[in-house]
Amino acid sequence: MYPLLDSISSPEDLRRLERKQLPQLADELRAFLVESVSRTGGHLSSNLGTVELTIALHYVFDTPADSLVWDVGHQTYAHKILTGRREAMSTLRMKDGLAGFPKRDESPYDAFGTGHSSTSISAALGMAVAARLAGNDKRAVAIIGDGAMTGGMAFEALNNAGALDANLLVVLNDNDMSISTPVGALNNYFAKLMSGRFYAAMWRGGEKVLKGMPPVLEFAKRAEEHVKGMVTPGTLFEELGFNYIGPIDGHDLDTLVTTLHNIRKLEGPQFLHIVTQKGKGYARAEEDCVLYHGVGKFDPAYGIVAKPAAKKTYTQIFGDWLCDMAATDDKLVGITPAMCEGSGMVEFAQKFPQRYFDVGIAEQHALTFAAGLACDGYKPVVAIYSTFLQRAYDQLIHDIAIQNLPVLLAIDRGGLVGADGATHAGSFDLSFLRCIPNMTVMTPSDENECRAMLTTAYRMNTPTAVRYPRGSGTGVAVPPSLQTLPLGKGEVRRNGKGVALLAFGSMLAPALTAAESLDATVANMRFVKPLDEELVLRLAREHALLVTVEENVIQGGAGSAVSECLARHGITVSVLHLGLPDTFIEQGEPAKLLAECGLDAEGLLRSVRGVLK
Repeated sequence: MYPLLDSISSPEDLRRLERKQLPQLADELRAFLVESVSRTGGHLSSNLGTVELTIALHYVFDTPADSLVWDVGHQTYAHKILTGRREAMSTLRMKDGLAGFPKRDESPYDAFGTGHSSTSISAALGMAVAARLAGNDKRAVAIIGDGAMTGGMAFEALNNAGALDANLLVVLNDNDMSISTPVGALNNYFAKLMSGRFYAAMWRGGEKVLKGMPPVLEFAKRAEEHVKGMVTPGTLFEELGFNYIGPIDGHDLDTLVTTLHNIRKLEGPQFLHIVTQKGKGYARAEEDCVLYHGVGKFDPAYGIVAKPAAKKTYTQIFGDWLCDMAATDDKLVGITPAMCEGSGMVEFAQKFPQRYFDVGIAEQHALTFAAGLACDGYKPVVAIYSTFLQRAYDQLIHDIAIQNLPVLLAIDRGGLVGADGATHAGSFDLSFLRCIPNMTVMTPSDENECRAMLTTAYRMNTPTAVRYPRGSGTGVAVPPSLQTLPLGKGEVRRNGKGVALLAFGSMLAPALTAAESLDATVANMRFVKPLDEELVLRLAREHALLVTVEENVIQGGAGSAVSECLARHGITVSVLHLGLPDTFIEQGEPAKLLAECGLDAEGLLRSVRGVLK
């Protein structure tokens, strides 16, 4: 079915092919991608768009001696297939299977692990400088795209790279046509010309001759910039010290291979701009690349068939609340770092376009931008994944918390997230939030409580965070009210004896189930900060064992807050802390991962009974 693809188990096999065979390989690889991802789920559109680029890079560069650093990592399926992992694609994003992103301990061809964006140029620059220090001819290539150029870190690296003059190639995979207009044969021709050794040698030779005539040299430089500027939009990158090449058609294998061969021979920082189409080769993905960006299992013949959800997700609960609150307060503004759909802000963006701000993949900017709005009387709500909030920690402390500004963080994907694995898990937020002065941190146990907490947080005039998990909750009814909760107060949900389970957020449901067998008391703590110390002390006086349960690392988390409270008041009682272990949790089904961490009802029972023995 795939005669060429079946013959390739490594890039060495690929490099044995004749150039005229590469388009057929691209067709086979694209067909295999659709078939494979339809069976496992995963990222589809972005990977269909990088088929030719991946082939060309491995065909030209001596991988893995030369390093390919991908950004963001969800465009690397073709790379995995061509580097000996085709058979393992059936395990993609599954427990003990292939990761959905590059992973250094998975393959020597994965030069740098990544799940977040805008890291490739920095990492590849480090590798290029390492090669120079070692005195070898190794090449480092950063492949950046899919919005990652909106991240400030990418421009920090570009600025540094131009100054270091290392042998670095940056490939901008422009798959949204956001920088350039569509390209054609003329641009391809000039790209080949300007990447050639003749052009580079001619300019270096001319520069030596003209050095004795500074006015003429300056004129020549200006003339070159003008000629390049007429056919390329690369002035910015040239000013940063790069030799800009492109834009070229990223699906034209002949142009790609020729251009990359030429660039491979050049010295110094090079910037290749290619234009690709997300979803290329699969009509449904071409028509709706957002829908087919991240997919579950589907039938390739029929595409994705939407099924009505049994119950609303926390993300949808947030989106509904945001629209309702915005209708009552024209000072509310919504901010997202490039996660409109993922964070549930589509309806808000449609209903309140003047108060909706997508700042791109720029989490640091998102928080300081929110701080600026708050300074002038607006009430910013920043919808952000837990894993991405990590990237803006300094801004949260320095720009929001120190100034005690009323910014609400709606933190999605708190806890384990499943198939995306360790890079996307929200394992640490309770720990890194509760240690910040002026912060209020809330953890809803169900959908209705989530809505009430969002309202409570919004009504405050200080920094607040409402942290909720991925997916659905218990399925409770959620009235469209804007009720609040008493600040810093938990509640006892079950009265028992001997053992008290202090559950935070998503852990209330398994705690209630386990409590039936233990005849234990269960407290829905609700607030991590301020902690309901009165409730903690009462439970400590009335029970022999306190068990804290959270979907967060144990170190510094909600359980630590309980122990600190007991120590401050001189209370001595047995305490068992249950939470995520001190390790990075890899991909898998969330329910199974939680069970392995002992955070399902059976796991809680085992842990408590182990202590009681």
